[in-house]
Amino acid sequence: MNVVLKTAPTIEPLSLADIKLHLKLDSETFDGNLTLTQCLSYGSKAIANNYTTHVGTAVEVIGKEAEVLVHHGTNGATGTVDTKIQESDDGTTWTDFTGGAFTQVTTANDNTDYKKQYTGTKRYIRTASKVLLAACEFGTSVLVNAATTAEDDLLTAIIQAAREHIEDITRRALLTQTWYYYLDGFPSDKDYIVLPFGNLQSISSVKYKDTDGTETTLVENTDYIVETNGEGCGRLVLPYGISWPSVSLYPSNPITIEFVCGWTAAASVPKNLKRAIKFAAEDAYYHGDRHETLTKIIERLCASYRLWEEF
Repeated sequence: MNVVLKTAPTIEPLSLADIKLHLKLDSETFDGNLTLTQCLSYGSKAIANNYTTHVGTAVEVIGKEAEVLVHHGTNGATGTVDTKIQESDDGTTWTDFTGGAFTQVTTANDNTDYKKQYTGTKRYIRTASKVLLAACEFGTSVLVNAATTAEDDLLTAIIQAAREHIEDITRRALLTQTWYYYLDGFPSDKDYIVLPFGNLQSISSVKYKDTDGTETTLVENTDYIVETNGEGCGRLVLPYGISWPSVSLYPSNPITIEFVCGWTAAASVPKNLKRAIKFAAEDAYYHGDRHETLTKIIERLCASYRLWEEF
């Protein structure tokens, strides 16, 4: 199988906090673990019937526990404030966090603070507020609980290595990643091509080169159909009445299939695979003190998730 990783996952199934809890690591005090970051500065906010005028600064929270605080002063007569939490993978494209809307603040319930825990999996969060009828005084901040040690960089690398180890055992891609799959030729006896790693999300492109090096791109739903097949291996399938291209192919990696696979969120990764990652991280961190025992545990946890298809 000739595959090359194009884009690695941007998140991991487990956070630093998860691994530290499993390894019982934390060198800081309670106060030292807490960081309060201003999101939207406190002050009088003018009327704005939108969620784009009063928007807070992005705060990075991936791998950490976080609570969003809204500090309300006095609302102008009849004034109302609606605030919600937004989340983002890259700090550029934002969506509303499900369950992240705060109770509307009016003159009946102003001059108090409100809080809401962020339980999502994105790298960044911020607040967005709408002010109606009158100017209102408020601001927002994010309280992050991030137990730290001097070994954070090491533990981050161990989490990635442990995830990759479990991927090797199960032959799966655990979280969203993009791959190139190279083939020497089209199947002679099948009307489909099995794609590796399971949890196929999409096929980005299918290209082939002839002996002259001229590249042709096949068209989805015309030249091929995509079968995602859930958690199993996805397939690229010929539509009815369509055949594989009949040409003399380039001698080196003539066919390239670019595809995206993996679970789309850390929360979707099965619990047993997360447990396996924890034990793999433990094995790496403690330099194999319980290697034989942990290896057996990891194998049992991974057994029912291993992909057996040939690809």
